[in-house]
Amino acid sequence: MGRAPFPTNPVSGPTPQPVPSPLPTGQPMQRPSPQGGRPAAERRTLVVGRGISVQGTVQDAERLVVEGTVEASMIHATELAVSPGGMFKGEVEVEDAEVAGTIDGTLTARGNLIVRSTGRVLGTARCRRLQVEDGGHITGRIEMLTEGAPKVPGNDAA
Repeated sequence: MGRAPFPTNPVSGPTPQPVPSPLPTGQPMQRPSPQGGRPAAERRTLVVGRGISVQGTVQDAERLVVEGTVEASMIHATELAVSPGGMFKGEVEVEDAEVAGTIDGTLTARGNLIVRSTGRVLGTARCRRLQVEDGGHITGRIEMLTEGAPKVPGNDAA
């Protein structure tokens, strides 16, 4: 316990020199978003890590990444990514969703819904475009959204 956690002076060798940056000082590196909006570095992202469970309401997250478990009554976000082993239970409305884990409930993707080979969607899925990889599972109801249709249909009577 008489030792500092990090040495204050290097033991040997030259003093490291700063590497010049192509970016102005204080400016983070930004990549453009795949959707053409704000750069990915600026997106408000919530990551629920493996072994973590979250229950409740998520607000103001543009991107939700589920590696653990999320139980929510309603979430509005731009992107949803459920990783292998991740579980989302409840209702979610997003622009685009990629499911490699499990969604149990109601998912509305106003744009793309991609179900990876390890993905499972249980319940109701609404989307404009659907892609299911070989091995992906959808159990329940699929509703395809069209340009003139409301986001959430009312009753089924015609």
